[in-house]
Amino acid sequence: MQGFFKRYLGVYRPLITRLNELLAGYDLSYSLWQVIVYVENNGPATLVDISSHYNVEKPTITRRVQRLEESKLVKQIASKDRREKIIQLTKLGEEVYKACRKDITELEKSVMEGIPLEERVAIFEILPKIQENIMNRGEGQNE
Repeated sequence: MQGFFKRYLGVYRPLITRLNELLAGYDLSYSLWQVIVYVENNGPATLVDISSHYNVEKPTITRRVQRLEESKLVKQIASKDRREKIIQLTKLGEEVYKACRKDITELEKSVMEGIPLEERVAIFEILPKIQENIMNRGEGQNE
Protein backbone atom coordinates (compact mmCIF):
# COMPACT_ATOMS: atom_id res chain seq x y z
CA MET A 1 0.00 0.00 0.00
CA GLN A 2 1.75 3.12 -1.21
CA GLY A 3 1.52 6.30 0.78
CA PHE A 4 1.66 4.69 4.22
CA PHE A 5 4.79 6.62 5.27
CA LYS A 6 3.30 9.91 4.15
CA ARG A 7 0.12 9.26 6.14
CA TYR A 8 2.00 8.04 9.19
CA LEU A 9 4.36 11.03 9.24
CA GLY A 10 1.36 13.28 8.65
CA VAL A 11 0.02 12.07 12.01
CA TYR A 12 3.30 11.56 13.87
CA ARG A 13 4.81 15.01 13.48
CA PRO A 14 1.74 17.05 14.52
CA LEU A 15 1.12 14.67 17.41
CA ILE A 16 4.68 15.03 18.72
CA THR A 17 4.35 18.82 18.30
CA ARG A 18 1.15 18.82 20.38
CA LEU A 19 2.75 16.55 22.95
CA ASN A 20 5.81 18.81 23.23
CA GLU A 21 3.54 21.84 23.66
CA LEU A 22 1.70 20.05 26.47
CA LEU A 23 4.94 18.90 28.13
CA ALA A 24 6.51 22.37 27.83
CA GLY A 25 4.20 23.46 30.64
CA TYR A 26 6.19 21.08 32.86
CA ASP A 27 9.56 22.14 31.39
CA LEU A 28 9.77 18.79 29.59
CA SER A 29 9.97 17.50 26.04
CA TYR A 30 8.92 14.19 24.54
CA SER A 31 12.50 12.89 24.73
CA LEU A 32 12.70 13.67 28.46
CA TRP A 33 9.20 12.26 28.98
CA GLN A 34 10.34 8.93 27.49
CA VAL A 35 12.92 8.54 30.28
CA ILE A 36 10.36 9.37 32.95
CA VAL A 37 7.87 6.87 31.50
CA TYR A 38 10.47 4.11 31.31
CA VAL A 39 11.50 4.57 34.95
CA GLU A 40 7.88 4.88 36.10
CA ASN A 41 6.90 1.66 34.31
CA ASN A 42 10.04 -0.38 35.05
CA GLY A 43 11.33 0.96 38.35
CA PRO A 44 14.93 2.00 38.94
CA ALA A 45 16.88 1.56 35.72
CA THR A 46 20.34 1.88 34.28
CA LEU A 47 21.14 4.20 31.41
CA VAL A 48 21.90 1.11 29.32
CA ASP A 49 18.42 -0.28 30.03
CA ILE A 50 16.79 2.94 28.86
CA SER A 51 19.01 3.41 25.81
CA SER A 52 18.44 -0.20 24.74
CA HIS A 53 14.68 0.08 25.16
CA TYR A 54 14.42 3.20 22.98
CA ASN A 55 17.26 2.19 20.63
CA VAL A 56 19.07 5.45 21.41
CA GLU A 57 22.79 5.94 22.06
CA LYS A 58 23.81 5.95 25.74
CA PRO A 59 25.35 9.48 25.60
CA THR A 60 21.96 10.79 24.43
CA ILE A 61 20.24 9.17 27.42
CA THR A 62 23.00 10.46 29.71
CA ARG A 63 22.26 14.05 28.63
CA ARG A 64 18.51 13.52 29.13
CA VAL A 65 19.05 12.08 32.60
CA GLN A 66 21.37 14.97 33.54
CA ARG A 67 18.64 17.41 32.55
CA LEU A 68 16.07 15.49 34.60
CA GLU A 69 18.45 15.42 37.58
CA GLU A 70 18.88 19.20 37.32
CA SER A 71 15.09 19.50 37.39
CA LYS A 72 15.01 17.21 40.45
CA LEU A 73 12.72 14.72 38.67
CA VAL A 74 15.13 11.76 38.87
CA LYS A 75 17.98 10.89 41.19
CA GLN A 76 20.86 8.48 41.11
CA ILE A 77 20.78 5.58 43.54
CA ALA A 78 23.58 3.32 44.76
CA SER A 79 24.72 0.43 42.61
CA LYS A 80 27.03 -2.50 43.25
CA ASP A 81 29.05 -1.40 40.22
CA ARG A 82 30.25 2.20 40.56
CA ARG A 83 30.53 2.48 36.77
CA GLU A 84 26.81 1.78 36.43
CA LYS A 85 24.40 4.65 36.98
CA ILE A 86 20.95 3.65 38.26
CA ILE A 87 18.21 6.25 38.34
CA GLN A 88 14.78 6.42 39.89
CA LEU A 89 12.04 9.01 40.01
CA THR A 90 11.99 11.46 42.91
CA LYS A 91 8.75 12.37 44.69
CA LEU A 92 8.57 15.44 42.45
CA GLY A 93 9.18 13.21 39.42
CA GLU A 94 6.29 10.95 40.44
CA GLU A 95 4.00 13.97 40.88
CA VAL A 96 5.00 15.40 37.50
CA TYR A 97 4.47 11.99 35.90
CA LYS A 98 0.91 11.79 37.27
CA ALA A 99 0.04 15.32 36.15
CA CYS A 100 1.49 14.80 32.67
CA ARG A 101 -0.15 11.39 32.32
CA LYS A 102 -3.52 12.97 33.08
CA ASP A 103 -2.99 15.68 30.46
CA ILE A 104 -1.69 13.18 27.90
CA THR A 105 -4.73 10.98 28.45
CA GLU A 106 -6.91 13.99 27.64
CA LEU A 107 -4.85 14.63 24.51
CA GLU A 108 -5.24 10.98 23.49
CA LYS A 109 -9.02 11.24 23.94
CA SER A 110 -9.20 14.41 21.86
CA VAL A 111 -7.19 13.03 18.93
CA MET A 112 -9.31 9.87 18.88
CA GLU A 113 -12.58 11.79 19.01
CA GLY A 114 -15.09 10.69 16.41
CA ILE A 115 -13.27 7.43 15.65
CA PRO A 116 -15.40 4.35 16.36
CA LEU A 117 -14.15 2.03 19.12
CA GLU A 118 -13.47 -0.88 16.73
CA GLU A 119 -11.20 1.36 14.62
CA ARG A 120 -9.40 2.59 17.75
CA VAL A 121 -8.81 -1.01 18.81
CA ALA A 122 -7.55 -1.88 15.32
CA ILE A 123 -5.04 0.99 15.37
CA PHE A 124 -3.92 0.01 18.87
CA GLU A 125 -3.32 -3.58 17.74
CA ILE A 126 -1.80 -2.84 14.32
CA LEU A 127 0.86 -0.30 15.27
CA PRO A 128 2.90 -2.74 17.43
CA LYS A 129 2.80 -5.25 14.56
CA ILE A 130 4.22 -2.63 12.20
CA GLN A 131 6.90 -1.82 14.77
CA GLU A 132 7.79 -5.50 15.06
CA ASN A 133 8.03 -5.82 11.26
CA ILE A 134 10.36 -2.81 11.13
CA MET A 135 12.57 -4.17 13.91
CA ASN A 136 12.70 -7.68 12.39
CA ARG A 137 13.58 -6.34 8.92
CA GLY A 138 16.48 -4.37 10.38
CA GLU A 139 17.95 -7.43 12.12
CA GLY A 140 17.94 -9.72 9.11
CA GLN A 141 19.10 -7.33 6.38
CA ASN A 142 22.72 -8.47 6.30
CA GLU A 143 22.00 -12.18 6.01
